[in-house]
Formats: sequence, structure tokens, C-alpha cells
Amino acid sequence: MISGNLFIITAASGAGKTSLVKALLDKDAHVKLSISHTTRVPRPGEEDGVHYHFVDEATFLGMLEKGAFLESAQVHSARYGTSEKAVNTALAAGHDVILEIDWQGAEQVRAIYPLAVSIFILPPSLDTLAERLKGRAQDSDAVIASRLAVAREEMRHLVAFDYVTINDKFEDALQDLIAIIQAQRLKTNTQLERHSALIQTLV
Repeated sequence: MISGNLFIITAASGAGKTSLVKALLDKDAHVKLSISHTTRVPRPGEEDGVHYHFVDEATFLGMLEKGAFLESAQVHSARYGTSEKAVNTALAAGHDVILEIDWQGAEQVRAIYPLAVSIFILPPSLDTLAERLKGRAQDSDAVIASRLAVAREEMRHLVAFDYVTINDKFEDALQDLIAIIQAQRLKTNTQLERHSALIQTLV
């Protein structure tokens, strides 16, 4: 099977990354989302194995010690990690895989997979970002203020990414993601591998 493409999608909390990725998955059956492990407490409506693999601190640290993670990071007060085995299995099966991770994780993954395509999603303004965080009604004002401060630091790392899209109008941002993924699939080296038999008959 042809190896799939690895996509990294990063954004500051509240920029709409999770909603955009979900909409992308609904539109493209050939894209798979890597489910991260986290020590974070599940939010209302989140399911283990669907949104995250929720584990305790001891379990996470045990996996970290065994080298089970492709990347890992501590964000706010929780740990997050991506299973290297799960990602490699999906790529080997020819699936395009999305890693929905922060800039620290993206940096680690690029060191191992230099051909990974990285995308940073920005909010249209800090005010809009604050409104979206408040609209979740899940965090206190103090937590929101902390997240906004962290968001500004996170967004300073966008220069290391291959693509940047601004999530002002949701459908426009979604189309940007679709276009990036489709463009990657149409690269010459990918097409030479995917359609080698056809191309040999043509050239």
C-alpha cells in the first residue's frame, strides 16, 4: 500500500481547530484523525477513545518512559501524547493522518517526519478568541485569561508552519484545509507513486 500523508494542524485554544477538523473528517473519508492520549479530565460530551484516550498520570508517564509517543507535551495542567504505533500503522495503510496537536508537538513531529505538512489556524482577532472561549461556558474567567495569555505565545510560533489560515468565516477556513490536503495529494512525487502503472504507459 502507498504511504499516506501526515498533516499537523495547530491552533491556539478557541480558534476553532477541533470544529474544523471534525468538518474536514465528515467531508473526506480518506483522512483519519490520530486520537491523542491525555491526562486531562473529559469535558461534557467527550468520549474515551473518540475524542481522546483519557489516562491517568501514572499510565501516561509509563508510556512516555517506554517511548510509545511520537510527540508529547504539557499544555496548561495536562499532558498530551500521540501514539507512534497508531500513526505509523495508519500511514502504512495509505491513509492521510491528521495530528491535532500544539506547536511543541508539531516541532517534535517535524524532526522525525520532515515531509509532514503543518497548518496553523488563527482567530480573526483576540476579541473573537476571548468570546469563543467564554462561549464554551466551561472555564472560569481566570482560566480564560490564562488561556488568552498562552494563546498569544502559541501564535508567535506560526512562522514555523507551512500554511496559515484564518478562521473568520468557518466555511472559508474549511475550504482552505481541503485545498491544502488536495494539493498535497496532487504533488508529482505522490502521483508518480500512486499512479505509476498509468504514468509508465503515458511517458
